[in-house]
Amino acid sequence: MGSPFLYFADDRLSSAELTAACLDGHLVSLGDAYMPADAVETRALRAGSLARTLGDTLAATHLTAAWIHGGLPAPPVRHTVQRAVPRRLHVVPHRQLVYRDLAVAAEDLQLIGGVLVTNPERTLADLARVGDAEHTRAAHLLAGADQDAASRAIARLETGVLPHKRAALGCLREIVAGLQEDVTR
Repeated sequence: MGSPFLYFADDRLSSAELTAACLDGHLVSLGDAYMPADAVETRALRAGSLARTLGDTLAATHLTAAWIHGGLPAPPVRHTVQRAVPRRLHVVPHRQLVYRDLAVAAEDLQLIGGVLVTNPERTLADLARVGDAEHTRAAHLLAGADQDAASRAIARLETGVLPHKRAALGCLREIVAGLQEDVTR
């Protein structure tokens, strides 16, 4: 059972009724769902809004995980997901998803709002490894929301062998230095 604060199209209300409730100011959109306009947006609600899209076989990663953890103010246009199960999926995922077939290790996942999401340190490591401006900005914002996660992500990257590790470590060390500089001001 999902959150009573989340409304999905054709569940309790039709798409037309949800749109009317938004126009009247009673509901606001949140991910793939709607929530009451006066409710507090939480990690559980952000994650739960993707429950129908992700199910129990996919995990939110990268920009989507950063949004769920509170590092981004708005959800990404296309959600990034990876397999959360050891077996390969034979279903073509939704076209609004960036799907990575590599399975995420269970120790890198958290269950939030009924949805599997990479933990903050794994999310930061993933964002830093991509290295483009959008992912780097998201890494800065997520590290600001969870200041210990960047240090944990650095420790995680130092012990493993991954592509783009050196660039990711440089990015994360710069973020940590910036956070420490902000503290000493």
